[in-house]
Amino acid sequence: MRLPRTRPRSLAGQLFAMQVVLIAAVVAGCAVFAYVSGSAQAEQTATRQVRAAAVAVADSPSVREAILTPDPSAVLQPYAEQVRRDTGIAFVTIMDTERRRWTHPDASLIGETFLGHTEEALRGETFTETYTGTLGPSIRVVTPVRDGERIVGLVSAGITVDRVSSQVREQLGALALAAGGALALGGFGTYVINARLRRHTHGMNAAELSRLHDYHQATLHAVREGLLMLDGRRRIALINDAGRELLGLDPETEAVGRTVDELALPAPLTGALLASEVRVDELHLTAERLIVVNTRPVVGGERRGTVVTLRDHTELQALSGELDSERGFTQALRSQAHEAANRLHTVVSLIELGRAEEAVDFATAELELAQVLTDRVVGAVEEPVLAALLLGKAAQANERGVELELAEDSLIDDGALPSSLAQRDLVTILGNLIDNAVDAASEGDGPGSAGAVPAQRTGGTGAGRARVTVTALADDRELLLRVSDTGAGIGPEEADEVFRRGWSTHGAGRGLGLALVRQAAHRNGGSVELDRAPEGGARFTVRLPLGDRTAAARAKEVSA
Repeated sequence: MRLPRTRPRSLAGQLFAMQVVLIAAVVAGCAVFAYVSGSAQAEQTATRQVRAAAVAVADSPSVREAILTPDPSAVLQPYAEQVRRDTGIAFVTIMDTERRRWTHPDASLIGETFLGHTEEALRGETFTETYTGTLGPSIRVVTPVRDGERIVGLVSAGITVDRVSSQVREQLGALALAAGGALALGGFGTYVINARLRRHTHGMNAAELSRLHDYHQATLHAVREGLLMLDGRRRIALINDAGRELLGLDPETEAVGRTVDELALPAPLTGALLASEVRVDELHLTAERLIVVNTRPVVGGERRGTVVTLRDHTELQALSGELDSERGFTQALRSQAHEAANRLHTVVSLIELGRAEEAVDFATAELELAQVLTDRVVGAVEEPVLAALLLGKAAQANERGVELELAEDSLIDDGALPSSLAQRDLVTILGNLIDNAVDAASEGDGPGSAGAVPAQRTGGTGAGRARVTVTALADDRELLLRVSDTGAGIGPEEADEVFRRGWSTHGAGRGLGLALVRQAAHRNGGSVELDRAPEGGARFTVRLPLGDRTAAARAKEVSA
């Protein structure tokens, strides 16, 4: 039968066990050190005590006088015992130079030979030794008794090793109590700290945390969505590679630890990232991208930060714009087909009425009118994408009662534009500018302008049909795209706001066109200018640098 696998101890549990062992080892080490240190200190104290007693007895004048009497023991034994009791030492032995005792705690041993060394004392030195005598092992001091320059006796004072050990054992009990208290206190503190750690790590062990970190890092770099995590003080706690790219941050610049305000992002985007409320699928513009922002605060009893996800909406928006253009072109073709059917019926009816010449004149005039713009666009703009866009927009404009014309100085040769200049950006720029101009010309208002004053007109400014004029010109240095209209224009107070995302009076979800125009122009190193058209409406001029790329492309064609 297979035994069930036991889950490894959590990281907090492992740390608790390690810390308890460590604290126990430290306390035990301190206890051993204190014991050894206390033993040495007790021995030193005992040595100083017996040395002081021996020297004091040897220097006593009464001791010298008693030594010179016929019966020294009669005087010295009571004196020695009194000193021994007063100092708490084990013995005070006074002897002659031949080591015969005059005093001893055991009176029956008086007169016998002293057990120990005396050679150094007989040379006039005071020395310490540990020796086993009649009272057992003892720490003793032997010092000479002098009568002038002559040594007349010796004094030995000592304390037994057992007494020193008993003093150490008394200290050891207090030390053990202190060590036990330290161990208990350290264990309790460790338990409290590790209980908190267990809550923060959710009971996971070290291997699980390491695996979680590895998966976490792999996931951050694998996902194509941008991920940004802000702490409670709005500083970047984490950002993945996609987030750096979408926000336009330098990959070599350290972003973690910086505040959102330091990233130099557009003000609306910065406000969305710093918002305390939830943001869902908000569109924001950066220098080169249109991104979708979602934010959600991290709350766990208190605000701990914000999680932000970023999605690239640039290509989707561009495709949507192209799809809108295609849809409008299709609707215009359907409308033209309907108008063509009406005109064909008119021609047939004129023929049936016997007015063949009038039928021919009517049909010829319609064909000439439809062919003029086509011939002009095809002759001046040899870039197929721009030519198709202009013809499609002309059909849409005509459907709304607006005449779209190509300026006389327009000229773009085939191959004049380098491959590095994305056709999608050209469609975004020119398509949005024409759409806004047609809106302005047909409504007598600026392109979504909330502050422009409508012109009192029936078509364009003054007499005549509402009109949009497009200029497309490319040379070796730059591509110029200019769109002007006969609308009411844009007031000076609106000029700085016209490119801001959401600037529109056409309702929610509008106001992206001109913002995308500026973004596409900046992405290609170009610029967008706004001034007043000669017809009175708004005029937008986009300049995209071509540099030496056109010349290089032509040189390549020649060499080929």
